[in-house]
Amino acid sequence: MDLFLIRHAIAEKRRAGLPDAQRTLTDKGRIRFAAMVQSFDQAGFRFDRVYHSPWLRALQTAELLTSINDGPLIPTEGLAQSPRPDFFASLTGETVACVGHEPWMSDTISLLTTGTPDGAWLHLKKGATAWLQGPPTPASMRLRALWGHSPPI
Repeated sequence: MDLFLIRHAIAEKRRAGLPDAQRTLTDKGRIRFAAMVQSFDQAGFRFDRVYHSPWLRALQTAELLTSINDGPLIPTEGLAQSPRPDFFASLTGETVACVGHEPWMSDTISLLTTGTPDGAWLHLKKGATAWLQGPPTPASMRLRALWGHSPPI
């Protein structure tokens, strides 16, 4: 499997009275992530399906992938929590995208590449993407590329 783990694009800041799950993408976030999608398209990447957290900013990020997605957008609570091996083992498709949140995306990269869900060695910025390849089980995937990441603080 080619698995693309994507942190949602830039979203509005947290504020009192706005539930975290209802934060929406900013115009800047949409524009920057649309440019990332265009570069994926130019590189020939297409997805069989896109899984996403049900939180609004992850859904909106997943919707921006529509032009390079041949399958459904699939909301799942599995991307709005700490990574669980059974969730990732249940993914289907040859080229799959998962849109979620930090620190869970970095923890997922660590789990799938090293077997330990401690992504403290990595921090995905908003809209960043990691490309992993192999079976989606702990310590079975290899990291092929990172776009838009930064070292941990």
